Amino acid sequence: MSLSVASGFVIWEWESDLIVDTNVFLVSSVELDKIDVFMQTLIHHSHSHSIFLLRTMSSSSLALPSASFFANGRPIAPLTRSRVSMSVSAGSQPSVRDALFADYKASTSFFFPGQGAQAVGMGKEAHNVHAAALLFNKANHILGFDLLDICINGPKEKLDSTVISQPAIYVTSLAAVELLRDCEGGQQIIDSVDVTCGLSLGEYTALAFAGAFSFEDGLKLVKLRGEAMQDAADAAKSAMVSVIGLDSEKVQQLCDAANQEVPEAEKVQIANYLCPGNYAVSGGLKGVEVLESKAKSFKARMTVRLAVGGAFHTNFMEPAVSRLEAALAITEIRTPRIPVISNVNAQPHTDPDSIKKTLARQVTSPVQWETTVKTLLTKGLKKSYELGPGKVIAGIVKRMDKGSDIENIGA
Repeated sequence: MSLSVASGFVIWEWESDLIVDTNVFLVSSVELDKIDVFMQTLIHHSHSHSIFLLRTMSSSSLALPSASFFANGRPIAPLTRSRVSMSVSAGSQPSVRDALFADYKASTSFFFPGQGAQAVGMGKEAHNVHAAALLFNKANHILGFDLLDICINGPKEKLDSTVISQPAIYVTSLAAVELLRDCEGGQQIIDSVDVTCGLSLGEYTALAFAGAFSFEDGLKLVKLRGEAMQDAADAAKSAMVSVIGLDSEKVQQLCDAANQEVPEAEKVQIANYLCPGNYAVSGGLKGVEVLESKAKSFKARMTVRLAVGGAFHTNFMEPAVSRLEAALAITEIRTPRIPVISNVNAQPHTDPDSIKKTLARQVTSPVQWETTVKTLLTKGLKKSYELGPGKVIAGIVKRMDKGSDIENIGA
């Protein structure tokens, strides 16, 4: 632990071994009338992975009866005595992860959809709100084409392509946030959100909403992700299919039966654990076709081929991983201001390095959506919103809890 002074303000500083390359500061003796000067000082002296614990002159105790997290001068999350208590004795090291995420609340949630939710006509409301229209204008410069025109007018085949649909859903979903913000009481709803998550691609949208990266950086990642996944899909004939009406054990048995009749390169596996009775299977095209032919004999109600480019969330996407890793390595990623639940393990993202590693793994890992929603419901989820095209997530949440209060906010 070291003591330093910046423009007259006292800063206790720890080098945290909990988050790689991150400084954690406990700031004391800050007078409220000097907050503006103080924040400018922090912004000037901090780096991208600095986290500050701010305490005002109202308390002389270093147990932090009231405080706020700041990253680069931006508030991340409120802290109370029940959420963080620490000593300034030499060698003490506050657990940022414990303070922010270990016992997160799930009262109000934002859900963001994934690929497959796209539909011609989405985004048409963006014209009516300047902030939403601005997102599409920014997207046009990054992507090099008129995204809103494709969203509104199609053609469907073009919108359904992975390289178009992923950026389209990302931008339209964040435009929906701006449409909500423009409504009476919308900002209050946004401020009340204490956890967020997204289905597959939607995880990037959730991270952008939570401030883990900028809209522009997120879109660049999504653009690269779509291109890399499409290239991986083009390398081998593959597909995804929803199996409706079976539990996960039966779907696994169905996969096993199909895999007995196809070569290794055509095998299938569960890729999305969506909700009881609805699981997505990915694999080689031949394996998917065999699975579809056997589904009725396993008492499945139906199978539905998904409008995606290939066998997502399986090893078919392995060629995309290295490209994602390279792009993530040079992207500025921050600790989210609220918990963002990972598709890979249904746990909150923590520090920037783990976010990068998890996002790279996500394209080859099954989506643990069922566990995610169950966890949120167990934690007392009271109100949730699905922002963006489609109503897939709302249907899943309602299926898992008929009494759930979930609202769709389109764009």
